[in-house]
Amino acid sequence: MRIVIFDMDGTLIDSQQDITCSINHVRAVNHALPAVESRSVVEWINRPLRNLPKLFYGTETYEARDRELFEAHYHEQCIKNPVLYPGIRETVETLHAGGVRLAVATNAPSSFATRMITHLGLAGYFEHIVGPDIAGASKPDPAMLHLILDTLGFHAGEHRAWMVGDNSKDIDAARQAGITGIFSTWGFSAEGEGDIVIEHPAALLEIV
Repeated sequence: MRIVIFDMDGTLIDSQQDITCSINHVRAVNHALPAVESRSVVEWINRPLRNLPKLFYGTETYEARDRELFEAHYHEQCIKNPVLYPGIRETVETLHAGGVRLAVATNAPSSFATRMITHLGLAGYFEHIVGPDIAGASKPDPAMLHLILDTLGFHAGEHRAWMVGDNSKDIDAARQAGITGIFSTWGFSAEGEGDIVIEHPAALLEIV
């Protein structure tokens, strides 16, 4: 058995426009702060060490009102502008046709992830779409990877598994789960480290 687990934002889907729109909505409504650009949001998200509520809203921790307003706004916003990265659809279809088991492990709430992936016509290829609300922890904690691997009946030594992502958290989660971490450079992060580094989704076909 071969298993490929994908990160979502910045790996499968370019979602930065909608994420930024919802962050700016919260900034304006709850904090009277000016809008920020999507390139700033992406840079903040991909910092190895960062306090996102401080960067997004000027608060030390996520306030309940900010989280609630963001999620209410993003539920509608998240399917307005997302696009698959070039080569993703073809690669996912080819892997699936070749009998590779596919799943998504994202730090986004699973409801948003399922909504976005369904909107883009890929949901039928993934056996599991898992977020921290299901697994109980966000990457780099390996909980969601373990959940996916265990559910699929993965056994190290008998099977192969890869985690594909654009963030050090994806690679760290893969390492802790005992599988190969593949860093993708086409999304939110152009540079990074992994067991393997690839520049285009089609490179997965040769690896897997």
